[in-house]
Amino acid sequence: MGRAVASVLGFVLLLGGVSTAQAAETTGHACGNQPDSYPAAPAGAVVADPGVDNDLELKTQAAPGGTTFWLKPGTHTLGGDQYGQVRPKDGDVYLVAPGAVLDGRGANLFAFAGTASDVVIRNLTVRNFAAPQDQGVVNHDSGSHWVIENATVEDNRGAALMAGDRQEVRHSCLRDNGQYGMNAYRAGDGITGLVLEDNEITGNNTDNWEAKAPGCGCSGGVKFWAVNGADVRGNWVHGNHGPGLWADTNDNDFLVQDNLFEDNEAEALFYEISHNLTVRGNVFRRNGIVAGLAKATKGDNFPVATIYLSESGGEPRLTARTHQIDIGDNTFEDNWGGITLWENADRFCNSPANTSTGYCTPFATKAQCTAPSIAQKPLYDDCRWKTQHVTVHDNQFTFDPAHLGCSVFCGRMAILSNYGTYPDWSPYKGDVVGQAITFAQDNHFTANTYSGPWTFVAHDTSRALTPAQWQAAPYGQDAGSSFSSL
Repeated sequence: MGRAVASVLGFVLLLGGVSTAQAAETTGHACGNQPDSYPAAPAGAVVADPGVDNDLELKTQAAPGGTTFWLKPGTHTLGGDQYGQVRPKDGDVYLVAPGAVLDGRGANLFAFAGTASDVVIRNLTVRNFAAPQDQGVVNHDSGSHWVIENATVEDNRGAALMAGDRQEVRHSCLRDNGQYGMNAYRAGDGITGLVLEDNEITGNNTDNWEAKAPGCGCSGGVKFWAVNGADVRGNWVHGNHGPGLWADTNDNDFLVQDNLFEDNEAEALFYEISHNLTVRGNVFRRNGIVAGLAKATKGDNFPVATIYLSESGGEPRLTARTHQIDIGDNTFEDNWGGITLWENADRFCNSPANTSTGYCTPFATKAQCTAPSIAQKPLYDDCRWKTQHVTVHDNQFTFDPAHLGCSVFCGRMAILSNYGTYPDWSPYKGDVVGQAITFAQDNHFTANTYSGPWTFVAHDTSRALTPAQWQAAPYGQDAGSSFSSL
């Protein structure tokens, strides 16, 4: 969709003429639908010639910071050295003629690297680079405030993009990359103010990293790590091999609004050991079916979710636009599951079950989270990432098992934990966490609309409930909600 159409749609939304679900249906179609680029070199621009191997890299080296470069039509290359790469200076701008492509030819690891700030890349197609696992092709070293617009970054190994502080990615196509469309991680953490808007994020994790490195947690459309403040708006996130969006470890203050999530093989949105999130006005369709069928075949009854909250909740002690997880006014159609609120009783700071090795909550350190002091407040609370202050309201959930080919373990909502068992010094053994997440941590479903044979799991995987049981004491969930068969 062109930018002008998007602007008109936004104006209509302000007038109340189009629902947020309708808005989600019409945004993010960036692949193969980019606006016109720059048919002639802007005045004063340095011209890069595709007929000269490594021309863009050499001219970037020779020019001062703040230079505008214009890439002529054709295929631009960076030499045969695997470390052939463009290293921008502060304020450099890269504009592209129609038909200009930067091609790594399977030889170069990275396209744009270095720590320059305020770099702008518009309308460029970047393909065939060979970044290693967890590394990215564009903004490899996570420079601050890069603006990437109307770009196509496709068919690369590793991640299409890394992210830096205040990075803005708009109307870009992040397609069919070996690991991620974007890896929003920076060494030492510290990414703030990330914007991901009107992009198409599709077909990523072509190298099937979860099969190559089981348990790596390293697949999907976009991975966020320790990002403080992110706006994810108007994107089409579809057909990724793994989760669509995965926020993992001390992320905070996310807004996920007016996106369309379709046909991602695992969760559409996975929010893990993180804080303060708004999910509003999105459409979720046919997500989690591949993961759900795989688990069902193995007899694994853990609830596969469209939105999976794992040890994540509202936290008023952190600066954010909301101090809860608010999931409201979304549409869910024929996904394998609904929303799962989960807390691993054995996962806490300094526990061997914490797979985010070396990380603690924002309120404690590993040295503090030891026996016997962890058994007393405030550390008893501060050493855990809690699924708390979650509100799920005013959503529409529709599900037909015939559309999914499922007979068991599909169409479920859940609030649950496991039975705590280790380490031996853990103060969270037994069902104390299951009791807390289910009854004592301010988690509420309310005023939702359900169509189809939904079931509900509470406390642990052994308790499968009907809607009436879910609404009745002691659970008391989904007050004001409606339930109907198909």
